[in-house]
Amino acid sequence: MELRDLVPWNNRSSNATAHGGESGNPFFALHREMNRLFEDTFRSLDRPFGSPSLGWPNIEIDDGDKEIRVMAELPGLDQKDVNVELANGTLTISGEKKSETEDKGRLFSERYYGRFERRIAVDDVEQDKAAASFKNGLLTITLPKALTAQQKAKRIAINGK
Repeated sequence: MELRDLVPWNNRSSNATAHGGESGNPFFALHREMNRLFEDTFRSLDRPFGSPSLGWPNIEIDDGDKEIRVMAELPGLDQKDVNVELANGTLTISGEKKSETEDKGRLFSERYYGRFERRIAVDDVEQDKAAASFKNGLLTITLPKALTAQQKAKRIAINGK
């Protein structure tokens, strides 16, 4: 028996409507996210250390005052191999890394290839003004914030004693 078989929340097949339509409830969203984090943690125990499929590609998110900037490192990929989609408050970066070689004498290869997908929750962005660029293996996505999101932030003063 593997460790992941002991985890009761290891089944991702349930959708948002299966539990009474909790898609708009922030507590259910938090519950789903915590389940995903635990599932990813326990699933990683079955893999060898440093497995490239865990959290690949590496991403960086910069949440500025007027825009959200997402950068994904995609070395060895071309622009045509990457798909970026923004729908229902979720940014999805997906694609496929391929390795096609004719070297029959190779005994060992550490190149990773296969499908990947990263989903990032983004709220209150102007979808029609979103932009993406790809240069030297770095994908940069710029998501301008809606005016309501820019006004939601409030600085709170810290009082000292």
